Amino acid sequence: MIVFAAAVIIMTLFAGVFAPNDPYKTSATVIRTAPCADYPFGTDNLGRCVFSRVLYGGRTTIAATFFLVFVSFAIGTVIGMVCGYYGGIADRIFMRIADITLGFPQMVVAIAVAGILGAGMKGAMIALGITMWISFARLARSHTYSIKNEAYVKTVLFTGKSDFYIIMVHIFPNLMGPVLTNALTQIGTTMIGLSGLSFLGLGIIPPTAEWGSMISEARAYIQIAPWSVFYPAAATIITIIIFNYLGDVVMDYREAG
Repeated sequence: MIVFAAAVIIMTLFAGVFAPNDPYKTSATVIRTAPCADYPFGTDNLGRCVFSRVLYGGRTTIAATFFLVFVSFAIGTVIGMVCGYYGGIADRIFMRIADITLGFPQMVVAIAVAGILGAGMKGAMIALGITMWISFARLARSHTYSIKNEAYVKTVLFTGKSDFYIIMVHIFPNLMGPVLTNALTQIGTTMIGLSGLSFLGLGIIPPTAEWGSMISEARAYIQIAPWSVFYPAAATIITIIIFNYLGDVVMDYREAG
């Protein structure tokens, strides 16, 4: 599964090498052309190469997903470690915020925030990031609280080591496993969220290639050019399955170890 994930990342990262045509070049002479040698996935309503746009759209979608998961991982883990280690008022405030936020469906919150901020990559990422950090924070908090009560951590504390030293040397490395596993499982969910916002017109703005916006653009003529919808949809589904399964494999490996 790692091989498939690496293949997807490489093909989208080097989209300029694998793409047979300019993804943004329009041509009135090849509008809605069926898949052929020159256009493996056919063309869309503006005569653009769907295969090239799927590759470039993957780079946009996957890069945005990885960045958002990384930022949520970093922010949530730091908040979780601080809350779990020190407790007190900061812990109560952040956990109550998390509880309140979890009371609303993530996508509903994302749509509302994206609608206020306006369409665009930045607004979509902020909209999803508002709730994404919570799972990392809660997980890091629970593991931090458990680890800090271990005998060896208390022994280190009695030697005079600082809280920062204990957190970075003894707590952070020991909670990286479960938190990174959670990050892998969040990739698929985040990808769905970003593509969904783009599909609704609240994410990536056309003509920028992105799977969700490509599906949204092509749905109006799905009956006469179904390939324009099928291929970006298939790319989204396959990529999500690969990364979800990768997360499951890593989780099973951790539990077995």
